[in-house]
Amino acid sequence: MRIHYSEWGEQDNPQVLACAHGLTRNARDFDYLGEALAPRYRVVCIDFPGRGRSDWLTDSTAYNVAFYASVAATWLAAVGGERVHWLGTSMGGLVGIWLASQQHVPLRSLIANDVGPEVPAAAMQRIADYVGMDFRFDSVRGLETHLRMVHAPFGPLSDAHWAHLATHSQRRLADGAIGFHYDPRIADALGAARESGVDLWLQWRACQVPALLLRGAESDVLPQALAERMLEALPSCTTHCFPGIGHAPALMVEAQIDIVGDWLAAQDDRRTPQRTHRVEQ
Repeated sequence: MRIHYSEWGEQDNPQVLACAHGLTRNARDFDYLGEALAPRYRVVCIDFPGRGRSDWLTDSTAYNVAFYASVAATWLAAVGGERVHWLGTSMGGLVGIWLASQQHVPLRSLIANDVGPEVPAAAMQRIADYVGMDFRFDSVRGLETHLRMVHAPFGPLSDAHWAHLATHSQRRLADGAIGFHYDPRIADALGAARESGVDLWLQWRACQVPALLLRGAESDVLPQALAERMLEALPSCTTHCFPGIGHAPALMVEAQIDIVGDWLAAQDDRRTPQRTHRVEQ
């Protein structure tokens, strides 16, 4: 399987931040954050299978968090970095929670962006209503108009931000129309998850690294009551809420990027015990 990723900063920088996108998004969502943090970090941003420039899966039922976590662990080993900060938005945050609970994954910290160990049923239904539909547009501008509507909860982004998201969300279809740059069959696994529910509470409680929980104040994926339960289950977790934003903070504006950068810098300044990580070939 071919896995694509974007990279910012110096390749030999041992300070690595790995970024993971949401369900229908891709690595280029983190371009603004990557450029801003590149002076201090090597920022690597994955396209999960079925998104962006990575391969699509033959078996659509494999589009699930456990499989993404195995892909992510292999990817982290390939890109290098003995101790890696993980920033995951929505689905990418679920993958991060899974990884942070494991013994032999080289995570240094976890930033979960507007997601928790469970997803409310109403939010799952809202997402399922648009994922997997065969959207077709006459132009990238038409796709951008749709993005502005569906992802309005991202918050007050600039025209340049929306144009960037649209440019990197589109692909040319066989008939010449413009479609989204993800496999619509990810809806198959989403339907299964909606039936069984998402439950990563065991993994959240087993989180072995410092954690930051970001939340949009108007989020239906991570409402305040769920965030409070998460803090009760993991009291060491730090949290920050962005007012006037839903699911999910886009982390494209300077104020949001600064929150991430300042928290990461604080982790780098801490003296934390190093866990042994051995790779056998």
